[in-house]
Amino acid sequence: MDNEQPTGGWADGLDFVPDPAAKQHALEEFATYLNPQKVRVMRAAGLDIIEAQRSGPWVWDLDGRRFLDCFTSAGSFNVGRRNPRVVAAAHAALDRLDHGNFLLCSREKAELAAKLAEITPGDLSCTMFGTGGGEAVDFAIKLARGSTGRPRIVSSVNGYHGHTGFALSAAGREAFRQPFEPLMPEFVQVPFGDPDVLAVAVDEHTAAVLLEPVQGEGGIVMPPPGYLAAVRAACDRAGALLILDEIQTGLGRTGRWWASEHFGVVPDIMTIAKSLGGSLVPISATVFTEDLREFMIPNPFIHLSTFGGSDIACAVALEVIAVMEETDLVAHAAAMGERLFTGLRSIAEARPEVVAEVRGLGLMAGIEYSEDSMGPRMSYHLARHGVLAIYSGNQPAVMRLMPSLVIEEAEVDFLLEALDRAISDLVSGAGPEEPTPTRPRRRPVRPVAAAG
Repeated sequence: MDNEQPTGGWADGLDFVPDPAAKQHALEEFATYLNPQKVRVMRAAGLDIIEAQRSGPWVWDLDGRRFLDCFTSAGSFNVGRRNPRVVAAAHAALDRLDHGNFLLCSREKAELAAKLAEITPGDLSCTMFGTGGGEAVDFAIKLARGSTGRPRIVSSVNGYHGHTGFALSAAGREAFRQPFEPLMPEFVQVPFGDPDVLAVAVDEHTAAVLLEPVQGEGGIVMPPPGYLAAVRAACDRAGALLILDEIQTGLGRTGRWWASEHFGVVPDIMTIAKSLGGSLVPISATVFTEDLREFMIPNPFIHLSTFGGSDIACAVALEVIAVMEETDLVAHAAAMGERLFTGLRSIAEARPEVVAEVRGLGLMAGIEYSEDSMGPRMSYHLARHGVLAIYSGNQPAVMRLMPSLVIEEAEVDFLLEALDRAISDLVSGAGPEEPTPTRPRRRPVRPVAAAG
């Protein structure tokens, strides 16, 4: 089985002409003008894909091959690739809107903020919009420091919150931080899942604790029972705020609207991004309590984002939420997640020499392999069987499976069959073949007019 998939998904046929030569040209240009090492790494993993057609849970390479997308840009495509309703909403928005003037009040911003207040837990009711997850986390940290008057932010080892200024300082991976040090002061990392160590770190100097309810980039790491409740209690004792980063885990990914709902914990600040844009537009949101908004009243322009929550993006995001509500997509994700985990656990039981552990919630699954080298090798073998899946940057032994929430039973079964076959290939010693090095082209020399 060498990427020979049955037809299925929202588009059974191709609506483009496969062009391997155009694909190679695109890869060469990417290597020359953007990032040659990314091309080398993706080629070695069998994922040197140039996305062409995109539909539902599927993506087609420009050479004509079809892949079940189980990376989904780290969980950005919950409602599917080019969901027809969301695409129609985007077209309608383009017919009458643009980004909008960010200094003026906006009907679209107001409507989306009101909807977020309705669907987020507890007393979260106020919103600041941005363009991406890192920006949302940056504002969450600014809001925590500004409203408490305290400097310290406690985050977790192997946590991931983006690569912007404050967010990078909270990153739990040294490789992300070290080249840019010195970073912002008063950032402390503690082990994820150890409430006693965290309780010691949270004191009268702490503005907030910043955590993912389930670590994504860290390798789909689940919190131990009672951990998030203990974190909430530690924050309350010290008068610190709790920031939950739901950028990967939110909007139905774990089979609930928000992963925090599984643990009965409500944060003071929540960050949302990725799937809020419906795979079409960049948008993020930092949602917080009305009490914290008091800091903004004397400082209404203390955080500005020219394109954050643009009128077009807000119109698209409203349709994303409408699609999720009207199709009961969260419950569907929970049901498909049960089917997926039943199959994953069966494979793990049958293949203990390869699969050490299966963990996660809903359609956020992590497969921990027996050794680090298996992560990259399994990306290669899964690609050969029509599945796009990428091992975790923080934990190479862990494969993340985060398909679009619109995935159906037959597509879950396709994924499980592909995984079983890929493991057989791995055990047999097949591939990956040594890739041909990509040599970046020289930048073309522009003619210079003679002086005078």
